[in-house]
Amino acid sequence: MNKQHRRNQMKFNKWTTGLAAIGVVSLASAAQAQETTAMSQVQTALANTTLSGYVDTAATWRPGTDQRVSGGPNMPAYAFSKNDGFSLNAVDIRLDRPLDESQWAAGYRVEMMLGPDAAGLGGFAGAGTDTAIRNAYVALRTPVGNGIDWKVGVWDSILGYENTSSSLDPNYTRSYGYTILPRTFTGVLASYKLNDMLSVQAGIADSLSGTDPVSTGIESQKAYMGAVTFTAPDSAGWMQGATFTAGVIDSAGNSSATGTAIPGTGGTKVGSAGNGYTIFHADATIPTPATALKVGAAFDYDDLHNGAGTGSTNPSNDNTWVIGGYGSYQATDKLSLNLRGEYVSSDGSGLYDTAAHPGNAAEELTATAQYNLWANVISRLEFRWDHVEHGNAFGANSAGAAFRDNDFLLALNLIYQF
Repeated sequence: MNKQHRRNQMKFNKWTTGLAAIGVVSLASAAQAQETTAMSQVQTALANTTLSGYVDTAATWRPGTDQRVSGGPNMPAYAFSKNDGFSLNAVDIRLDRPLDESQWAAGYRVEMMLGPDAAGLGGFAGAGTDTAIRNAYVALRTPVGNGIDWKVGVWDSILGYENTSSSLDPNYTRSYGYTILPRTFTGVLASYKLNDMLSVQAGIADSLSGTDPVSTGIESQKAYMGAVTFTAPDSAGWMQGATFTAGVIDSAGNSSATGTAIPGTGGTKVGSAGNGYTIFHADATIPTPATALKVGAAFDYDDLHNGAGTGSTNPSNDNTWVIGGYGSYQATDKLSLNLRGEYVSSDGSGLYDTAAHPGNAAEELTATAQYNLWANVISRLEFRWDHVEHGNAFGANSAGAAFRDNDFLLALNLIYQF
């Protein structure tokens, strides 16, 4: 009997070994049956698991901004902004087993983001790291009322009109509203659907998005959040399916002397030790009598508690707010035309701050044509214009200083979804 056979025999119970001894069964057939059972268990566990993701690439051109290649005043301060050239934005890979309809359903999601956009995601991406755990949670259901769905682990923020997955957004570049919101949390999130029209979410998480509160913050301080969503019923006529969402995130501060930095705000937020932030968000997506046209709106207010941005003279009044409007027209089965306009106002919180202008305001207008020529591929051509109200925030002269108040972008974006 060889070593492998002896190892297999050690795994059999006494009943199987006894039957083999009198020739009723063979250890070889028992081993094969055991292996088949193990494979069957693995296949059952993976039966409802799906693999999906995308590869996001782009080519961008900003006239007059090619004197600095590492960011700086030549680019608008919105999330994932990039300089001229070709770029791999992100590779996103997701394993997902969603909850089924059973009362005690269980599932999970593991989602990794790779590439330059991962460094600006938050979550478990360190500074300059091109790998991030975007989602990693256990999903559970408890049969209370209509059923409470839970996420335990790392999950996307519950607030925001736009999605971290660019393919789900109407435009290629991100809005200022997306920029000033945290993107991931580590904690527990509960979702409950009261009826077909009303659903609520509530969560508690580490106060610093995606970080260890023991080593970088105060362990007892957490972030609390909640949101409510209303969906118009079938009886609403052409308003059927319209959604309205409102929510708030309130996060305690940390032990750092530089205060709490909200990911992707476009500037360092400097304040006293222990400060935190409160974010209010509201959005709506509304169909119109013209079935091909949808409109939307979003409002975000981000208040840093006792914070002080660059040149700020009032550290107790440090906030940024954004209002945006969206329009989407489905011209054909393959062609859609999308428009976004925003106004952002920042009071000493780092967005376009200068010593001369501790608070500032800006506008942006983005027009996107999306044409799905290839199967599974989103192809977009986009034009974006940004304007800052005070001083110069864009371009770079020979000394590397901004010298103009307007910025223009032309981009071609290709995303393959699998």
